[in-house]
Amino acid sequence: MDLTLSQCFIAVDDHDKALAFYRDTLGLQVRRDVSFEGMRWVTVGSPAQPGVEIVLEPPVADPNASEADRRAMAELLAKGLLRGVIFSTDDCDALFERVQASGAEVLQEPVDQPWGVRDCAFRDPAGNMLRFAQRRNG
Repeated sequence: MDLTLSQCFIAVDDHDKALAFYRDTLGLQVRRDVSFEGMRWVTVGSPAQPGVEIVLEPPVADPNASEADRRAMAELLAKGLLRGVIFSTDDCDALFERVQASGAEVLQEPVDQPWGVRDCAFRDPAGNMLRFAQRRNG
């Protein structure tokens, strides 16, 4: 039995800003842009991984969520406390320069980590932490 990742989710509070970052800065492809019952979600993905999508969705995608839950999630997102993702790259330094030039908030400049990667970190426009890791040889 094969088991593969199909989708992961990132909460965003402004889809247009998220698209500018994930599509225009990172170079991910827009796969779907869907509006339904007053909500919008967009899927993006790397051309190198056609079977994996990142779903950019509202912080609370459940239409039955209470207003208190919606406020709590919006506050957590604004504080950057929701988890992001870790991307792999073959050139951490070049990626860092491109993302930094976009005006994204830098959390960590490229550094060699003791666990065998060179990585850097940014916040996306919604405040999610994204890490970009390059495997080191040896």
